[in-house]
Amino acid sequence: MPDHHLSENDTQNALEAAKEKTREHGRYLWGIISRYTDVRSLSKAPAKTRIKPAKEQQYSSTLVSILSAIPYLLLGLFIFSFFWDFDAFDTEVFGKLLVFDGLLRIISVSGLIGFLTNWLAITMLFKPAQKRPILGHGLIPAQKNRIAFRLAQTVSQDLINPEIIKKKINESNIIGRYRELSTRYVKNIIDDPAFRSDLKQWVVQYLDEMIANPEIRAALAKRILTQIEEALHNKSFEKIALKTYTFVKGQQMQEIIEEALVQIPTSVENGLDKMDTLLDELPEKIDQNSEGIENIVTSLLYKLINQLDVHALVEENLRSYDEQKISNIIRSATNEQLRYIQYLGAVLGVIGGFVIWEPLLCITILGILGSFILLVDQLLFKMSNNVT
Repeated sequence: MPDHHLSENDTQNALEAAKEKTREHGRYLWGIISRYTDVRSLSKAPAKTRIKPAKEQQYSSTLVSILSAIPYLLLGLFIFSFFWDFDAFDTEVFGKLLVFDGLLRIISVSGLIGFLTNWLAITMLFKPAQKRPILGHGLIPAQKNRIAFRLAQTVSQDLINPEIIKKKINESNIIGRYRELSTRYVKNIIDDPAFRSDLKQWVVQYLDEMIANPEIRAALAKRILTQIEEALHNKSFEKIALKTYTFVKGQQMQEIIEEALVQIPTSVENGLDKMDTLLDELPEKIDQNSEGIENIVTSLLYKLINQLDVHALVEENLRSYDEQKISNIIRSATNEQLRYIQYLGAVLGVIGGFVIWEPLLCITILGILGSFILLVDQLLFKMSNNVT
């Protein structure tokens, strides 16, 4: 006969042993479920085919290649101007005397200055990546933390925020679709006779091992007895009836409870056929309570989303990048445009050189040419809009 008067420490140890055995059987149950399911398929969203957008070609590669030759051409003209530069050469156009002496040096120097100033300005955006005693620090690397904060703020406020996520969840009806998918999946599993057989065997084995252990059985009986006494704390008549029953039986109440626990595995095994009925009704029960289930899942999901700090997440990741990586990210996305700006500086410098040489004439020509370009651009823009 086991000891029915376990100490509090023994009872606690027995209950811990019961919890550990429950965890073991829980893992075993999960193994049974895993044999009949592919759990990963439920965690994967349906794959969407996304077509990568074509790169927007703002400037043709041919144009950039042509412009890239201009700085070298200007450098060549600058060197050549030391040997010949329209020396003592002039001509008259529409009654105006044009003196070409020194023109090559003017346009080559102004063009090189335009190119080099743009090149220097763009380079100073990214370099030096690390702060130097004299050269200082590139604008973007120096402001890495500020850039990280601003990007995180933009993402969290305008691109990905709890309200947008909730709106997309509602619009997509994803919770309802997954609930339907889960119901069908559960039905396929529980309709498998082998699964039902393994499940019943697991229930019997679990109860047998738990109740067969005298320490665990005694601890469970003691816990039940304690709960009974707490429930009858203010009920004198029920207390008297219980004591009378134990007196008639000639046993302590804990012994009676333990004897009842011993009978549980046999009773459960005899009633396992009812499990089939419960499993058959499970999908229907889920469907009947679908709205409540979806509301609970939605509520839990909203709580999780509200706790998600997108701003902190994005900012923390961006701050973890070193200065060079931040610069490379921005530069790789804008490299073609930056090169175009550099070479365009050389072109504008050359134009500035002509203006220095003959201000009035060149400004007039540039005004006419600029007006013509704007007019053609406007016409082409209207034609393209009419076509689309």
